[in-house]
Amino acid sequence: MSWYEPSFVYQVYPLGLTGAPHENDGALEHRILKLVDDGWIDHAARLGATCLLLNPVFESDAHGYDTRDYTRVDCRLGTNEDLRTVVDAAHAAGMKVLLDGVFNHVGRGFWALADVREKHQASPYAGWFEIDWNGNNQYDDGFSYTCWEGVPYLVKLNHWSEDLNNYLADVIRGWVREFDVDGLRLDVAYCLDQGFLRFLRNVANQIGQERGEKFVLVGETMFGDYNQWMAEDMCDSVTNYEAYKGLWSSMNSANMHEIAYALERQSGSHPWDLYTGRHLLDFVDNHDVPRIATKLDDARQLRPLYGLLFAMSGVPSVYYGSEWGIEGEQNFGDYEIRPALDAPEWNDLTDWIASLAKARAASPAIVWGDYAQLQCQPLQLVFQRSYGGGEHGDAQRVIVAINAAAEPAVVHFDAQCGRAVDLLSGEDHDFGGGSELPPFSTRYWLCER
Repeated sequence: MSWYEPSFVYQVYPLGLTGAPHENDGALEHRILKLVDDGWIDHAARLGATCLLLNPVFESDAHGYDTRDYTRVDCRLGTNEDLRTVVDAAHAAGMKVLLDGVFNHVGRGFWALADVREKHQASPYAGWFEIDWNGNNQYDDGFSYTCWEGVPYLVKLNHWSEDLNNYLADVIRGWVREFDVDGLRLDVAYCLDQGFLRFLRNVANQIGQERGEKFVLVGETMFGDYNQWMAEDMCDSVTNYEAYKGLWSSMNSANMHEIAYALERQSGSHPWDLYTGRHLLDFVDNHDVPRIATKLDDARQLRPLYGLLFAMSGVPSVYYGSEWGIEGEQNFGDYEIRPALDAPEWNDLTDWIASLAKARAASPAIVWGDYAQLQCQPLQLVFQRSYGGGEHGDAQRVIVAINAAAEPAVVHFDAQCGRAVDLLSGEDHDFGGGSELPPFSTRYWLCER
């Protein structure tokens, strides 16, 4: 257990939110202080977030995932002192901070690659990259190199190099000393050599021992068996893309069986369930996919969708601006899904998400409990989260009921209790004779013992 499992993550893509130029123009602007000065930190805390995830903040060629220098904050965002101000403000507001660790590849502007381009095999950093000295590339470097997903300006690092890995370990330790961060999101962890992931785990464990608190590693993964990255000697958690697709697709296609299958497969009580007891990072959108208000065919389903997100097993994550329903389609450069925004806004949806976060934080069953499906219909899903009691609180059982339809729905299931109270509304509920759900509704029924 660590601080991460019960957390609620608020994700920010700083280069986008602050309106930084798409290409690094070399001009110093203290844009990242906007997170403090324009109320974003206070907004996230009011929402109920307990963790702030910052996507790339270090010097890069363009979008942040093409690093030039791991030790300097991107000049478009400000200075290292500015980043420390943001982290301190987040801590003061009760939030941990995760930075984006981009260790699979760098940009062509990376200082060590510049040395290799100048000195070729005589460079002491030549072993940091996967280089074919008999080849060439479109930049006429006189050699070719492995790049990420065929993108020529994203140069893959060679994690068979002990010297490189030790350098990156020093980088991470420097981030902890200078910025006091609490963990890392590992970009494209599914591409990283698993030996390197184990190396990072050792570094994180050493940092955790020095700090007296776990230093968390959250790996970006897509599909496949997530256990291969969540072994004890690698990541603490991974991104739950498997459930992401089912969350919105189930509602668009009136087929709640899709997400029900994923949740049962991941966290149920069957022998084949893969991640029972794990806390994957759950989301309905992020900086790499369309905004959920765009992805859903009926925006009224945002309320039950977020209701499901905050009640399923794992750690919920909300992407800046989506909490009040902004739209954005994925396009070249991803600028529309990483927009510049002024001060945060608050509306009925934001208020709803805050109430979900409050209910989840107060419920050991929702945070720590087992998962069991009770009923599934085309646009309704009912499941149970139950916690037997222990270090996280008293024994508790919560029945979660989701209605994503435009009409009321009656759901029938064996509640194994006569009465309950809704953690969201505070209203008493009697299970006798079935339970009616209003349109586009969510219920978190805390069962009486």
